[in-house]
Amino acid sequence: MEDLYNKLESYNKQNYCPMHMPGHKRNTKMLGNKLPYNIDITEIDGFDDLHNPQGVIKEIEEKAKRLYNSKRSFILVNGSTCGILAGIRAVVKSGDKILVARNCHKSVYNAIELNCLEPIYLKPNINKYGIEEEISVKEVQKKIEQNKDIKLIVITSPTYEGIISNISEIVKMAHEYSIPVLVDEAHGAHLNFIDGLRQYEALNAGADIVIQSLHKTLPALTQTAIMHIKGEFINENKIKTQLAIFETSSPSYILMSSIQECLNILEKQGKDLFETYLNNLESFYKETKKLEKLRILGNIVNKNTIYDKGKIVVITKGTNLTGKELSKILRENYKIEVEMSSINYIIAMTSICDSKENFERLAKALQEIDKQLSSMDYEETNYIVEIPDKAKGINEAIFSTNEKVIDIREAEGKASKEYVWVYPPGIPIITPGEIFDKNIIKKLLDFEGAKIEVRTSSGQFPNVIIID
Repeated sequence: MEDLYNKLESYNKQNYCPMHMPGHKRNTKMLGNKLPYNIDITEIDGFDDLHNPQGVIKEIEEKAKRLYNSKRSFILVNGSTCGILAGIRAVVKSGDKILVARNCHKSVYNAIELNCLEPIYLKPNINKYGIEEEISVKEVQKKIEQNKDIKLIVITSPTYEGIISNISEIVKMAHEYSIPVLVDEAHGAHLNFIDGLRQYEALNAGADIVIQSLHKTLPALTQTAIMHIKGEFINENKIKTQLAIFETSSPSYILMSSIQECLNILEKQGKDLFETYLNNLESFYKETKKLEKLRILGNIVNKNTIYDKGKIVVITKGTNLTGKELSKILRENYKIEVEMSSINYIIAMTSICDSKENFERLAKALQEIDKQLSSMDYEETNYIVEIPDKAKGINEAIFSTNEKVIDIREAEGKASKEYVWVYPPGIPIITPGEIFDKNIIKKLLDFEGAKIEVRTSSGQFPNVIIID
């Protein structure tokens, strides 16, 4: 198999005159070599075309297909977002109904807006710590029976916190109604290589379209992702057409080379690397069972919950710290930067590239912090509220000509003209056309008070745009 990185290096040494994009012209004499200008090229002869792969790029996609056992795999350089947008549009037509987990990424809502879809929402279960859990199979069945004209189901699994839904049962039910299932598995590209979780990986569980962010949990550069299709419900040519719309026509060969290297590592070293990784995780969880105030979700998770312990969720609820405060202490006192912090917990993301010392360092820091904490009760705040009442559809609300900017405290009973979400993880708390109520307003203000970032489409929070 041809190695893209070596091909790039070899081409660079041949001293071609780059009368083409990119504008830096690989001129490291002028620009220096801090960035890889010398191997950043465009679709020149011999380097294949991402949107019509016949050579080295096709070989990369074939390797991904073999490793993940898909019908077809597409490498992505615009992140999972472009795969989600393309996957949804390849299946639906304007005005269709789509069954969507409410905790889906905002790119799913963008797809709903772009395609004028009618969303039917699935609300995840919420545990006592305010953490979203799996999507109920019974709830999926109920929504399908109430809306038999649903054209696509979109689920996020694993969640940001590592909770995995029973995709195989959801797929089985959906296929009985000839409904395809798309799974945003951005946080699960590694699951296929872990014995205890492989069967729950969405593609192995029978999903029709699966989008994974390689860069989140595997050794690949930021913005790299992969899209798999499988089964009889998905038209491969439609997927290709939509990817050509939503993905750049000037893909980074450096990013594509990163994908190839990631797949090579998985193929050649994956077994040993994951064995070491799982041993390190096991030691971490054993050490953190000694904590008295802080709780680690992986140590207390319900035994019936399918959970990826690679997401280390540290729960602060019941202590005198918020998640935001804990993340600050870890950063400033221990130089440990976590992935995400909320009111009740933090998330530390791990991968096969984390050393044993990394795990030991985090465990030791948590043990030291735990000794200084006191127990304390306070009201929990969840990302997901009850799904609001709807006054208008998303598109109808967005394109409404009557609008007004008001303070969120005055918004009760009024329909939003914009998205409002908490970041991270970027899940909308209210979408255009939905009505603010007391509970939503209180939760948004609670988040702001805890210094959790509340964002709106217009960027004016605590002001919001409502339909006047």
